[in-house]
Amino acid sequence: MPEATGTAEDQFDVVIVGLGPVGATLANLLGLQGVSTLVLERETEAYHLPRAVHFDDEVMRVFQTIGLADEITPCTRINPGMRFVDANGALLMDWPRAPDVGELGWHASYRFHQPDLERILREGLKRFACVRVQTRCDAFAFEDDGDAVTVRYEDLDTGRLRQAGARYVVGCDGARSLVRRFIGSSMDDLGFHERWLVVDAVLRRPKPELGDHTIQYCDPARPATYVRGPGDRRRWEITVLAEEDSRAMVHPQKVWALLAPWLAPDEAELERAAVYTFHSAVARLWRSGRLLLAGDAAHQTPPFMGQGMCSGIRDVANLAWKLEAVVKGRAGDGLLDTYQSERAPDAHAYIETAVRLGGLINTCGTEAALNAAFRDADGVVRLRSRVPQLGPGLVIGRADRVGSRVAQPRLGDGRPLDDAVGYGFALLCRDQLWHGAAEAARLRFEQAGIAIVTVADCPGLAPLLDEAGVPALLVRPDRYVAGAAADEADLAAMADRLTPQRPQHASAA
Repeated sequence: MPEATGTAEDQFDVVIVGLGPVGATLANLLGLQGVSTLVLERETEAYHLPRAVHFDDEVMRVFQTIGLADEITPCTRINPGMRFVDANGALLMDWPRAPDVGELGWHASYRFHQPDLERILREGLKRFACVRVQTRCDAFAFEDDGDAVTVRYEDLDTGRLRQAGARYVVGCDGARSLVRRFIGSSMDDLGFHERWLVVDAVLRRPKPELGDHTIQYCDPARPATYVRGPGDRRRWEITVLAEEDSRAMVHPQKVWALLAPWLAPDEAELERAAVYTFHSAVARLWRSGRLLLAGDAAHQTPPFMGQGMCSGIRDVANLAWKLEAVVKGRAGDGLLDTYQSERAPDAHAYIETAVRLGGLINTCGTEAALNAAFRDADGVVRLRSRVPQLGPGLVIGRADRVGSRVAQPRLGDGRPLDDAVGYGFALLCRDQLWHGAAEAARLRFEQAGIAIVTVADCPGLAPLLDEAGVPALLVRPDRYVAGAAADEADLAAMADRLTPQRPQHASAA
């Protein structure tokens, strides 16, 4: 085998393997922080057909952080929610999504066309001189010597073998992740493995009777899902029965026969028909030394909650600021150990919920199962959106509300909170506590680069702090709570922990 070549210019803080939405978002977050980054992607262009079709308000908030939300929003459609119906079309359960902007500053649910999203994320990387993207490059080996990683890859256009050095490598390389194989991580199987036919179609003329809601057809004979995409795009996901051949299922004649309850061949153009096996699994190790995993490389979920890509974006939002702190010497390498401990429980919980929903959609006793599983105290069968929560990890200050998301109110001047504080830590505080704190403590916050926002600046903080039950919250760059302060002594202790900007990590309460 020819020897791989590399130069001093091929040294990076981070190498990302894979340029799908998760890898591209991580690269944008690292670029925003000035972290030297190489992205290796095997394909020349973004995949031209839709795959993921949903993201939520937390993901749009990440896109806001990287400065691309205004470009992405016109390519989306606000999703009004999901309905579960029986074989006769009778409503079994409703999962409504609020039509208004929510507490995170965005709508609860968006439908999108993945090629549009990937194009915007890739274009966004051109803003950052510290980020290099190399397509048609296939990584095949990683050598971690303890101090750095040598990444070996093939330039598929020339056949040359090349190499690059990195402080850390993040595998955003999908369910068949090569990085995961080098980590040596097995997968915990959560028990759901089913074949489904995924059909994407573009309407030739309006079909308002299809509706705007996502519909789960709980028909034991043939469970199916209908998804209203942006513009004229529509998707159906239809169960493939055990005795059916996957190749036969994608034949146009078979596809149109399955779509007959909703659509005739002259009403739409088939964009894609493919059989996928939906899996449910979580990697046991998300990190080994200087190799880490994110997105589908770390976890795979059935699509029934629309949280596959969302979970991957949450991964990299958690990881990006920690990588920056470590490579720039403001935190020890141990901070990266909080990545899996914080993210894995949440990813696991979403997958379990999706598996549960998948089982309900498939069961013959669907109505009884839904009633038993989701009937509220008032007798109404409804599903509520799960709120992400971090597992044990970073704690700075009191543990009240640590690991919970922080809302995004607007400041008195109209700016959203995230735009005002930037991509970093922020202290949200009542004026009396901040102005009553010792001058030395306030100086340490300022020296640590912590943005300070008081209720006088942002009246919307008052109900947020009331709900938290404390007068001050320290918020991380990923907009989760790092710690709380109840008085001036707590605030001073928190300031001590932030000096010299080396946050400790410990188990959250």
